[in-house]
Amino acid sequence: MPELVLELNGRTWTLDPSRSYSLGRDPQGDVVIDDARVSWRHATIAWNGRGWGIEDHGSTNGTYVRGARVQHAELVPGTPVHLGNATDGPRLNPVAGAAAAAPVPQPAAAQQSPAQAYAQQPPAQPRQQAWEQQVQQPLPQQQAQQAQQAPAFPQQQAQQAQQAQQAQQAQPFPQQQGGAGYGDHRSPTTFHQLELGHVIRIGRALENELVVSDLQVSRNHAEFHSMPGGRFEIRDLGSHNGTYVNGQPLAKSGTALLGPNDIVGVGHSTFRIVGDRLEEFVDTGDVSFSARHLTVTVDGGKQILKDVTFGVPEKSLIGVIGPSGSGKSTLLKALTGYRPANQGDVLYDNRNLYKQFAELRQRIGLVPQDDILHKELKVSTALKYAAKLRFPGDTAESERAARINEVLGELKLDIHKDKKITSLSGGQRKRVSVALELLTKPSLIFLDEPTSGLDPGMDRDVMQLLRGLADDGRTVLVVTHSVAELAICDKLLVMAPGGSVAYFGPPDEALNFFGYSTWADVFSAFESYRDYDWAGRWKGSQHYQLYAADIDAVAPQSVQPAVQQTRPPKPQGWGSQLWTLIRRYVSVIASDKGFIGLMLILPAVLGVVSTVIPATFGLAPPKPPSVFNSAAGTITLILAVGMCFSGAANSVRELIKERVIYERERATGLSRSAYLMSKVIVLGVITAIQGVIICGIGFFPRDMPTEGLFMSPAVEICLSITALGFTSMMFGLVISSLVKTAEKTMPLLVMFAIIQVVFTGILFQVYDSPGLEQIAWLMPSRWAVAAAGTTLHLSTLMAPWDRDNPDNTDPLWDATVGQWSFDIIVLVLLGVACGFAVARLLRRHEPEVMRK
Repeated sequence: MPELVLELNGRTWTLDPSRSYSLGRDPQGDVVIDDARVSWRHATIAWNGRGWGIEDHGSTNGTYVRGARVQHAELVPGTPVHLGNATDGPRLNPVAGAAAAAPVPQPAAAQQSPAQAYAQQPPAQPRQQAWEQQVQQPLPQQQAQQAQQAPAFPQQQAQQAQQAQQAQQAQPFPQQQGGAGYGDHRSPTTFHQLELGHVIRIGRALENELVVSDLQVSRNHAEFHSMPGGRFEIRDLGSHNGTYVNGQPLAKSGTALLGPNDIVGVGHSTFRIVGDRLEEFVDTGDVSFSARHLTVTVDGGKQILKDVTFGVPEKSLIGVIGPSGSGKSTLLKALTGYRPANQGDVLYDNRNLYKQFAELRQRIGLVPQDDILHKELKVSTALKYAAKLRFPGDTAESERAARINEVLGELKLDIHKDKKITSLSGGQRKRVSVALELLTKPSLIFLDEPTSGLDPGMDRDVMQLLRGLADDGRTVLVVTHSVAELAICDKLLVMAPGGSVAYFGPPDEALNFFGYSTWADVFSAFESYRDYDWAGRWKGSQHYQLYAADIDAVAPQSVQPAVQQTRPPKPQGWGSQLWTLIRRYVSVIASDKGFIGLMLILPAVLGVVSTVIPATFGLAPPKPPSVFNSAAGTITLILAVGMCFSGAANSVRELIKERVIYERERATGLSRSAYLMSKVIVLGVITAIQGVIICGIGFFPRDMPTEGLFMSPAVEICLSITALGFTSMMFGLVISSLVKTAEKTMPLLVMFAIIQVVFTGILFQVYDSPGLEQIAWLMPSRWAVAAAGTTLHLSTLMAPWDRDNPDNTDPLWDATVGQWSFDIIVLVLLGVACGFAVARLLRRHEPEVMRK
């Protein structure tokens, strides 16, 4: 196994066949090439058993041998390899047999830091103008004093100056848009020959001509058809997750003609027609991701995110830290498309995330700070329902189960799969949330404060988990307040107060950059010098030239255009989603024995309270009507208010406690109406059972009227009380969708119940009271008591409000079938109106791109 010597710009490296070597701009790589046309991790050179070979890692500008771009190539002594450009890119000359003048750094346990790697570079003269620009940018007094105590930092800057000058003068990394951008910078995974008149069907089933082993793809997903004139057409076959052309979804079973630069997205695969062949690009995690000039402006013109630019290396772990008010959460929403920036671009493998969100959302995982699974369920059960909602409707249960077991094994959760999530530790619960996102095999994963509230040991475990995810071929970006485990990150992004970038680069160089010894001092400086131009200092530094200048060289968009997209398809049909959501909700309730007990005890207690009043319910009054059974109205009032409280209490916390879950599931294709309807159906059944319990206990010791209006009086009154419970439940959902925290629901629940007592029409005269009567029309208790009053003949049982005119009675209590029906219809319509209000309010908690 012969050694190989590489020559580049007068430097040489000797390569040992026993290991592989990484090439790129990463200072921690084996062969560091400081040229902006070279990607961060550009390629790998290794002995393959027969000879030396180079493998391109999907670099932006490519690897070239004899002028042709290659993905894999044999290294032949005397045949040069160009990186980044076929003619004038950095030229590697392979030479056989000789010893190297400067051996490649070996990856040992004590790996060299970037500063040590720079120290081994040939001495270079700093670029005086850039150096003076940084020195003349004054630091705060405390920072300047501590900067003098870090003698290694100026030397590092001087050694990096020439490299920065080369990076600035080199060709910047191109901004590629539209359909062509994806295929232009990455070599195809496979090729498929196209024949005139031939149809190529794509799908997960083995009978397809082109089989895509991806659970995001339907069994028979789409077809390529050749058309007259040499054109080709893509035809969707009713797929569940959709077929996309340049990021925009086709209508279900729709078609589109393809041009030479159009790309077709199917699951994690992308296709492009080049001549007479179909090129396939499979997204396996080797993707670039960059934010360019992101600016977010809120009402009043205040900028909470200012010109944020950075590029994320492929398959890396990126930490994001900063003090409160530095825009970390806003940045996360902008990067994931939840709240697009007003200006700037987010590029996923050179594709605009905002414009192609419908397709790319399936390739991005997001783990919020709060758990995104129902804690009452077992781990396996929770993942089963999540997989059912996210995978296509034609996915077999065995396929979903296999993927769940695969993820559980990868995260070492298989031994906990039969445990309830509530019984797991904080770190294990966070692993379960990560497992949910890994079901769909995302290439890019974002996490918001995953270590919040964890002890140092769990903090380390979670960060090591994320390190492992990155090493396994994913790009991970984590927003955190913890600084204990930042060293395991590949890159660190530090946000300054006001939403600007204060630093982006290797974590072990960050403290030297700021001139402090601890992060506590850095954060104190941020607080003490909030008006200091941290972003200006960053952009005037050599670190900026090394790690961000090539991305920042691209001109920003003036304003982010409004995104007009076709409504993206849903993985499951509406009915299938509804049935899954109902089953999951019932499972959550059934697993909480305390909640079940409370739901049964509450109506029973309220029903018992009504029996304390010693009176008959609805016997006909004596003649002449000088003595009245006024207790009938009091009993009706107690039953109605009890049902109001019980119905609203069932639902007042249901939406707020699941808000984070809803936000995430909505982004992955959950139907808003199916979600709301599942709540209405399950809670409606529970409320109906409670209505029967309240009425049954309240009626049992009473002598009921002998005749109703059109059926048994007990049934008529029970229907009135149950309808009131349903409408009160809908009012509870409105409250739950309005509040920002669950703690605010209880005061509003009490206020709602008290208001219902006042406007029943039992305590005082409501009719013929201008203003008061119109307000009462909006109260469900007013209509429910009125419907019960028609059955009980409350107009004759209760003493008249006007004793001088006993015929002046409440018109809503007229004992007729028509009036009873009218009261019930208005009561139900109030509930339906609340349902529409809840649906509108839920839109506030959806990704903004989807709302548009």
